[in-house]
Amino acid sequence: MDEMLLLRHGETEWSRTGRHTGRTDVPLTPHGEEQARALAPLVKECTFDLVLVSPPQRARRTAELAGLGAYEVEPDLWEWDYGGYEGITTPAIREDRPGWYLWRDGVIPGDAEHPGETVEQVGARADRVIARARAAEGRVALVAHGHMLRVIAARWLGLPPRDGRLFKLETGTYSRLGFEHAEPVVVAWNAPVTP
Repeated sequence: MDEMLLLRHGETEWSRTGRHTGRTDVPLTPHGEEQARALAPLVKECTFDLVLVSPPQRARRTAELAGLGAYEVEPDLWEWDYGGYEGITTPAIREDRPGWYLWRDGVIPGDAEHPGETVEQVGARADRVIARARAAEGRVALVAHGHMLRVIAARWLGLPPRDGRLFKLETGTYSRLGFEHAEPVVVAWNAPVTP
């Protein structure tokens, strides 16, 4: 693999309002669709040998609007399963758990459909995605979610999954992971494209 392009999906109503959006399938807002279209010139510059996209519509629609029509849906790219914190904002969680921080304190269990994940479980999924990417020839594109892509960046660099906290990532942005002297590096991070 030469380089990995990471695209965070465009804005959704839940991402705009700060609600934890793990497994709930919410659509892009009109602004989120504009963000996804703005990624198209960047995507056109490259030929990709492997394109992996998270299953929910916000990721698939971002891929399509950005011009990545030929992709494979990859379940390991799902966002962190927030369990009982699904759909809840950080300030609301802190009403019951003062000082709560996802990367340090984790989630509370949810129901059978959304039991919640530890950061280590998210890291294991990230490792599987990275292994697939490294086995590819040429360039790879991933279209996924903020926390998941942050964990991928941490694992790419050999850091523990919880160090994804160090890589803030906005909606509708792109990042690049690659190599310098055969060692994994961050080439670009959280780069905006103006719609």
